[in-house]
Amino acid sequence: MPTDFQTLAATQEKAFFINMDDTFYGSFAEIGAGQETANWFFRSSGAAGTVAKTISAYDMTVSDTLYGSVRRYVSEERLKQMMDYEYSQLIDRLGSKRGDSTCFFSFCNTAKCKGYKDTGGWAAWLGVRFQLKPGAEPSDLIMHVRLTVPDHEMQKRVLGILGVNLLYALFYKRDRMDEFVRCVGENLDRSLYEVDLMRFSGNGFSMFDNRILALQLVRSGLSDATLFCPGNNSVEQPSDFLYKRPIVLMRGSFLPLCNIHLEMMDSVRTKFCADLTEEQKEREIDICEISLSNLLRGQEVDLLDFLDRVDALAALNKTVLVTNITHFHRISTLLNQFTKEPVAIALSIGLLHELFKEKWATELPGGILGSMAHIFLNQTKCYVTPWINRTSGEFVTAGTYRPPEKYQYLYKHLIENGRIVEVPYFNQKLLTRTPRDIIRMINEGDEQWKEYVPAEAHRMAEHLKGGHSS
Repeated sequence: MPTDFQTLAATQEKAFFINMDDTFYGSFAEIGAGQETANWFFRSSGAAGTVAKTISAYDMTVSDTLYGSVRRYVSEERLKQMMDYEYSQLIDRLGSKRGDSTCFFSFCNTAKCKGYKDTGGWAAWLGVRFQLKPGAEPSDLIMHVRLTVPDHEMQKRVLGILGVNLLYALFYKRDRMDEFVRCVGENLDRSLYEVDLMRFSGNGFSMFDNRILALQLVRSGLSDATLFCPGNNSVEQPSDFLYKRPIVLMRGSFLPLCNIHLEMMDSVRTKFCADLTEEQKEREIDICEISLSNLLRGQEVDLLDFLDRVDALAALNKTVLVTNITHFHRISTLLNQFTKEPVAIALSIGLLHELFKEKWATELPGGILGSMAHIFLNQTKCYVTPWINRTSGEFVTAGTYRPPEKYQYLYKHLIENGRIVEVPYFNQKLLTRTPRDIIRMINEGDEQWKEYVPAEAHRMAEHLKGGHSS
């Protein structure tokens, strides 16, 4: 972890480096925390080489006069209004004078930092409209940041350093996404913030897959999770997209995606929705969660491999949440940050058994009890589907499952109080083949594997030939 002096020096050096580069010239518009990014360039020598204009339109009437009215001032909508206005002003006033030799940019942010008697929800939208070369049509980079520490001065400092890092990464590191993402988070304590959305668009990025960038955010540790929606496979900000929505979530590696996964989710949804109001049923969403940490085995997986799984799930109209989370209690905590509506976590008997393994609770003072308290936050319940014991042939349900002896009364409490819900029997044939069995069948040329995998996932499954499930 860099020292305070090292952080200041490194950020100052980046701002100075940009000031000395006569390629880039632009404006800064920052609302909600002061001119935190622009200040770094003014405190460095040569700011006149980079800064054409700075503005902070704090008064709502002034802000609306400049950028237009808006429902929420800290929003992507307001950020885009700011980028539209500031960039057009820059081009109109300076394009004819220096457009042949300058890459123009407009850096904008709109933030909510901690105020008097403020209890939370601190966040910021940051964006840059920029030219890839002089005279080119503009491109956009948009980023959303959650500020996690209730300290106004620290939040402002984080925003300023992030802004400098973002510009430096954009100008000098954008050809390598891993280096680009790493640069954005340099010299900042990750506990102070989370980048939960980042996307490119516009000139030069029509073929760019923002899902790769989103996965890099998770893999680098800048974000706990990223959300891919079906249809156009768009990357969405989880807290906005899942706000006030009941959720059915299934954890898994989906290597390969199997019919058993779809049957499990359908069965859990039916049981879950029986207790929802009609309005809640309309908002309910199914989510398949894949952990980059690889839930049980911790194997490294290529990002393109993840996108194959995302494509297969999207073809079946499933929303995909990719996380860096291994522990069940942390996924439950994450979901409860997004919504206060009921949450159903779909579990097989095998994953139910994992809940009682102490290795997943070592970080908590209360051990297994502490883990269970976090898992069953608010209206969260675990919906458990049947399983066939491969050794004994026994058909096991949530009602017949036997937990480790020292936790049998805890399990009984969870069952009797409706926190663990038994899901009725479904297609028993599908229970006879695990993902490992299906990979073996593919490798052996046994075409019966196609009976266990939806057609939409056949191509992805065939690519696993010679490999293994996780």
